[in-house]
Order: sequence, then structure tokens, then C-alpha cells
Amino acid sequence: MPQKPSIPKGTRDFSPIEVAKRNHIISTVKKHFETYGFQPIETPSFENSDTLLGKYGEEGDRLIFKILNSGDFISKVDDVTYSSKSSASLAPKITEKALRYDLTVPFARYVVMHQNELDFPFKRYQIQPVWRADRPQKGRFREFYQCDADVVGANSLLQEVEFVQLYDAVFSELGLEGCTIKMNNRKILSGIAEVIGAQQLLVDFTVALDKLDKIGEEKVKEEMRSKGITTSAIDKASPLFKMEGDHQTQLDQLKDLLVESDVGLEGVGELEAIFGMVESLGLQSAQLALDVTLARGLNYYTGTIFEVAAPERVQMGSIGGGGRYDDLTGIFGLKDVSGVGISFGLDRIYLVLEECNLFPQALGQSLDVLCLNFGKEEGKAALQLVSKLRKNGLRADLYPSSTKVPKQFKYADKRKVPYVILLGDKELQTGSFVVKNMKTGEQRSYALDKPEDFTATL
Repeated sequence: MPQKPSIPKGTRDFSPIEVAKRNHIISTVKKHFETYGFQPIETPSFENSDTLLGKYGEEGDRLIFKILNSGDFISKVDDVTYSSKSSASLAPKITEKALRYDLTVPFARYVVMHQNELDFPFKRYQIQPVWRADRPQKGRFREFYQCDADVVGANSLLQEVEFVQLYDAVFSELGLEGCTIKMNNRKILSGIAEVIGAQQLLVDFTVALDKLDKIGEEKVKEEMRSKGITTSAIDKASPLFKMEGDHQTQLDQLKDLLVESDVGLEGVGELEAIFGMVESLGLQSAQLALDVTLARGLNYYTGTIFEVAAPERVQMGSIGGGGRYDDLTGIFGLKDVSGVGISFGLDRIYLVLEECNLFPQALGQSLDVLCLNFGKEEGKAALQLVSKLRKNGLRADLYPSSTKVPKQFKYADKRKVPYVILLGDKELQTGSFVVKNMKTGEQRSYALDKPEDFTATL
């Protein structure tokens, strides 16, 4: 017996209605990207391994899907390397490419390769799939889409303000009210690491701190100690775990904590400026909040960092995030090109909209009208009518065979078709066609040579 087919864990098939719902999100995001002046680009689904490795920290590198070289790749490995059974030494010999982990590092590579063709500041958006060898769970997949917008070549904080507005505009149009746009600044985290004497362990400190809302304070402290951060240093950082009040109250507390750190105070000043500008402009439905434990465990962030939380009524991880990376292109040899960007988590946004019943009902309707098939001659006339309706902009189709009429009506019901056309022998003789409203049952006749009269009623 043939083996029953399956798909890899963490991947999914999408039905027509699911694709329609996903396209609804994508088209909304894309519209606002373009409204804000971003231009589209695309990059390959896989990159050279050395483009990706070392850019996301130790945990990120572990989640990168590597692609085996083609051909008999094992024969090209020397006996010593092969017998060592060390993935660190074996991997470079058998895999030279990897599936992209995100869209930001490939974008940095793109900017460096095409720098002489771009007009700076360059605002780009990109909507493509990425892959991560993560443990699949609700809202977390191994293959998923990212919807990114980035600006390179401009270091003004106005860009951060615009990204807050962009998040707010998209979620407002999707009807997803009550989202929280959380902000922090990596300079603040660097300043804290400096003040507590753990500057050389900044990456370990931020990676652990970023897990606070997932594993709790004690587990975070335990992980910090395991990475070599002393108990006294952790105690000095403990005010971070308990900060309360509005953003200005917390920023004032940070000023006291960071009084001896210039870089930390610089981060506080940047956040104060951004919050002030956003407050003067106002938001439609989202709220902006300071989260001093937000770290986003990617090494390339250097300034403001964003993370978007779904409304409290929905149990879901972040549905968007991003930040400033003032020298990401430097990893590819192009120094001192500032950048900042955000990402929308399409798949998680989908789950939230589904749970909140916020998708438009019309998305389940893939046809405007279905023409029933009553036989050979009637079918020919119906096909001509359907062709005219399509030219008039309707999504129209003809049932392909002259099977029993109840079966054709049942098909129309399943497809949620609002109008069904009846064009039988009687209608051919009178040069007309009958349209049945599937919701009300009402029927009206129209001249066969004037289908636009029917189109005009929709």
C-alpha cells in the first residue's frame, strides 16, 4: 500500500478561504507600506551560509536551516573531519547555503551589493517566507511569512515615530484595536550592563532578560548566573524587574539607575523624544508603552527596539517587532549606514483576527455568479454570457457539466455564490437569462444581449 503523504512539522497547507484571509492581511499591510513611501524588493529564499551565520547570536544560528550541497558531498570530506563527528567542523564541508532566517540580514546584503543603484535614504518593504528550525507550537511555525519595512541611510528619530504610526494604521484598518506597541532601547540595556559591571556579557544579559515574560524572574536570574553574570550584578539590575507606572515615571527611574552611564542616558533621551512626538500626533487604536525588560535577542540592534503585543483578550506571543541597527551593513563591509525597521507577523496576526472574528464575511465568497449548465447548446450560450460578465469585472463561472440541477445548486451553496444564472432552452428561445438571488430566492430576467443591465444592479 502507498504510504500516506504528510508534510514536515511546522509547515501548513492553506485552503482557498485561508489564502483569501492571508491575502486580506497582506494587501492591507502592503497598502500602508506604499502609503508611507516604501518600495518593494525580493531576495532569494536561500543565501550563502556565511551571509547568515553569526548575525543572530548563538540561539539564532542554531535555528537556521542548512542546505546540503548537491551531489556526493560526503566524498569531499577528509577522513579526519568525518571521523571527528563534530558538526562544527563537518558542516562547512557539506553545506554552503541556508534558508533565510529573516528578511533583515538579506536586506543588508542587498543594500551592500546594490549601493550604487539606490537612492538614500532607501525605504524598502518585503513580504516573503522565512524558515526557522524552531519547536512548533501555537503561533510558532518553521515556515512563515514576514512583512518587513526598513529605512537605511537616515538616523533621524522621526523614522521610529513613523513606524509607530504605521503599526497603528495597519492594526486599526484590520479592526484589531487594543494592540500595545512596546518600546525599549538597546543603549539603555548596554548602560545597565555597564553600571552592574557585566558589559562584556551584554549579549547573555539581554538574551536572558528578553525571556522575562516567558519564564519569570527567578528563571531569568538563574540563566544569567549560568552565563557567568555574578549575583551582585544581578542584584544591581533587579530594579528592572519591578518597574511600574507610566513611561515617564519609568524613564525617570532609569535616569537614576543610569546616572553614571552616558550611553544609557542617551537611550533614555531617545525614548523621551519618541514618546513626546507620538503623543503630539496621537494614535488611532494602539497604545505605546515602555518595557524596560524588552531586549529582542538579536545581536544587530543598536538603538530603539519594538515589539507589538496583541490585545489582552487574546493569548498570543508578539505579532510584530523590530528596531534600529545603525551598522548592520558593516558586517558586509559597508560602514556607518544607519537603519531601522519593523516586521509584521502575518501568521500570528491571522490567528488573532480569526480568534476575534475580525475577518470580513465576504472573504469566503470567491465567485459573484455561477451559471448553471443545462446541456450542450445551453452551455455554449452560457459560456458566452460568462465571458461577457467577466469582461464587466464580475467573478463568474460556468458549471462544467450538465449534471442534475440540484447538484449544481448544492455546489453553488458550498461556494457561497450569491447569484445563480439559469439559462435553459426556454431562455434561449426568448433571448434572456434568469438570475436567482441565493439569499432571498428572488428571480429576475435580463436580456441575453445586455448582461450589463444585471451587472449594474450589483
